[in-house]
Amino acid sequence: MGYDFSGKRVAVLGAGKMGGILLKALLEKGLLSRASTCATVAHEERAAALAQKLGIPVSTDNLAAVKNADIVFVCVKPQVVQEVMEQIRPNVSRSQIIISVAASVATSQIEKALATEVAVIRAMPNTPCVLGVGMTALCKGKFASPQQVEAASALFHVVGRTVVVDEKHMDAVTGLSASGPAYIYIILESLAEAGVKVGLPRDIATLLAAQTTLGAATVVLETGDHPALLKDAVTTPAGCTVDGIMELEEGKLRVTLIKAVVKATQRAKELAFG
Repeated sequence: MGYDFSGKRVAVLGAGKMGGILLKALLEKGLLSRASTCATVAHEERAAALAQKLGIPVSTDNLAAVKNADIVFVCVKPQVVQEVMEQIRPNVSRSQIIISVAASVATSQIEKALATEVAVIRAMPNTPCVLGVGMTALCKGKFASPQQVEAASALFHVVGRTVVVDEKHMDAVTGLSASGPAYIYIILESLAEAGVKVGLPRDIATLLAAQTTLGAATVVLETGDHPALLKDAVTTPAGCTVDGIMELEEGKLRVTLIKAVVKATQRAKELAFG
């Protein structure tokens, strides 16, 4: 997208699981400069270890971290976002971009807590970002411009694919793509176990299951064809696949996956409040 972030001052508040994944990837890929990037964590010992590992300043002082920052990543738990926003409010200005990856926390909630007409962009990445094959959805707050959303997209594009959605869809994104890797791992594990059941060595069964999943997903992404159409192309008349599909349908795999996404979406709506 042609954005140059090398001179931008960036603060990552809460360099834990997702914050740490994003920070590490953006630094390693050279999108951010170590000289202009800092982070915070909750504990001094963790701060010292992370600073040594990443080669950037890491502290427990959120207020100091955001001072003069151009971009602030908010990667703390949803339940403490309000508290952290109140902490940093004295050092937040309209020239900054606040990018929040806190699940279920609305942009309006952050804007209200900061009491400043600052650009807030909400992002929902997933853990495959660690290998650059993640999926991130973004939405804009009241004061964010389309250009600022494009800049945020460029940051997350480094760790995978991005999509911009209306904020009303963000909890659904959480239930589908943010929680989704866990569902896929269960499916992969089950396919591998099935391979063992029918006589394959475990390592070969796992490889077959994982590469098959990767291949199928790649075909969907590259062709743009509907998954049902691609499924039909594999399913020959009176062949093996249709018998397997019948077992999946009898076991209600389809409806179970749908219910999993619905349930996770419902939980995402509650996260900021409990």
